[in-house]
Amino acid sequence: MPLVLYNTLTRQKQAFTPIDPSRVRLYVCGPTVYDFAHIGNARPAIVFDVLFRLLRHIYGPDHVTYVRNITDVDDKINARALRDYPHLPLNDAIRHVTEKTAAQYQKDVTALGCLEPTVQPRATDNITEMQAIIAALLQRGHAYEAAGEVLFAVDSMADYGQLSRRSLEEQQAGARIDVKDHKRNPADFVLWKQSAVHEPGWDSPWGRGRPGWHIECSAMSGRYLGEVFDIHGGGLDLIFPHHENEIAQSRCAHGTSVMANVWMHNGFLQVEGQKMSKSLGNFFTIAQLLETTDFGGRPWPGDVLRFAMLKTHYRQPIDWTSAALEEGLVTLERLYQRAQGAGGATVPEAVLEPLADDLNTPLAISKLFSLDDPAALRDALTLLGLSGDPAVLRRAAPALDEDKIRTLINARLEARKARNWAESDRLRDELAGLGIAIKDNKDGTTSWEVKP
Repeated sequence: MPLVLYNTLTRQKQAFTPIDPSRVRLYVCGPTVYDFAHIGNARPAIVFDVLFRLLRHIYGPDHVTYVRNITDVDDKINARALRDYPHLPLNDAIRHVTEKTAAQYQKDVTALGCLEPTVQPRATDNITEMQAIIAALLQRGHAYEAAGEVLFAVDSMADYGQLSRRSLEEQQAGARIDVKDHKRNPADFVLWKQSAVHEPGWDSPWGRGRPGWHIECSAMSGRYLGEVFDIHGGGLDLIFPHHENEIAQSRCAHGTSVMANVWMHNGFLQVEGQKMSKSLGNFFTIAQLLETTDFGGRPWPGDVLRFAMLKTHYRQPIDWTSAALEEGLVTLERLYQRAQGAGGATVPEAVLEPLADDLNTPLAISKLFSLDDPAALRDALTLLGLSGDPAVLRRAAPALDEDKIRTLINARLEARKARNWAESDRLRDELAGLGIAIKDNKDGTTSWEVKP
C-alpha cells in the first residue's frame, strides 16, 4: 500500500516516493542536552520512532537510515559548564555536562519504546563540516563577515521563507540571536560567532568561535544523508526560524533546489489544559514520569506514556492529563492480555492502512480491538512500539506511603467529627488521587484498600 505523508513544505498530503528505495533517509532534530528532557521533548522522539518503524516495515530494516542529532554546544550548555566545571578546559567542561544529559535522554526514550537511530551525531564532532558549509556560503555570495561574525544574507536567496510562508518583510531574527546594527537585514542569522575567553570555541578562518544554532543540523544531515534526502522532521516550533534557516544554508551552499523532499512537524503539548511551565508547577521531565512523579499519583511505565502520545494524531495539539494515562493503562492491560503468545503473523492491513495514511495512530489503535488473532495483535503492537507484555504495566501501582495514608484518614475523621464536610470530601479525593479507596465503617472507623 502507498505511504502518504503530510508535507509542511507543500501544505498537503502526498504519496511518498523515496529518492533511493534501498536507502530511505530520515533526519530529525534531537535534544539540546543541557538538562533532562521534558515530556514535550518525548513527542517527536515517539512520533518519528513510529515513522522509522513503518519505513523499516515497508522498505526493510537494512534500507532505512535514521539520523537524530544531539546539540551539545549552546549558550545554556556553556553556562551550565562554567557553573559545574569551572576547573576544566572550556571544551572539556561542556562535554562533561552533555555526556550525562545525553545518556539520560537515551535512557528515557528507550524506556518509551524508541528504537535507537542509525546515527546520533554530536554537533561538536561536526565542526569541520560546519566550517566547510560556511566557507561555501561565503564563496557563493550568500554570507558575509561583520563585527567578528559570519552571517547568512537572506536577501541573497530569492525564495527564502518557503517553508514558513512568511515574506521577507515579515521575518524576524531567530529567538537565540539579537538584532544587531552590523546586520545588513534584520533577518540575517549567525553562522559563526566569536567566543569570549570564558566560552568554548574552535579555531576557524574567521577566528576562534563557535557555530550558530542552525548550521549544526545542515552539517550533520549533509554528512550522513547527503545534500538532498527524503524526510526531515521535528516539532512545530522549529519551522521558523530553525528549519527555514537550515533550508537556506543547505540549498545555497550546495546549489540544490531542496534540502529534504518532505518536511514533517508534530504539534504542541500542554499539561492539564495549560502550557507546561515550571512556574505553574506542571513541568515534568520524562525521568520524573517514569520513576518518581506524583502526576496522577504514581510513576508511569513507558508503554503507558507512549500509548497516551499515540492516541492523538501527531499533527494535532495534545493535552497531557493524568486521566488519559489512567485510561491508557486500563486499555493496555486489556490489549496485552489478549496479545499473549509469540508474534510472527503479518501486521494486519487494518492497522497498516491508517499508519500509511500520514501516521494516523489514533485510527490504527482503534483497529487493535477488532483483531482476533493474538499473534497479529502482538505484531501490530510491536509496530507501534508497544511491548505487549503485561509485566511492564505492573510498576504502575502507586508507591504506597502508609504513614501519609493514615495521616490523611485521621485528618478526614477529625473533619467529619467537626462536620466539616467540604474538608472531608477534599481529603477523600486526595486519597483517591493516591489510588486509595476508603470505606466508613459503622463503628466509626475507616478502612482502606488500594483501588484495583
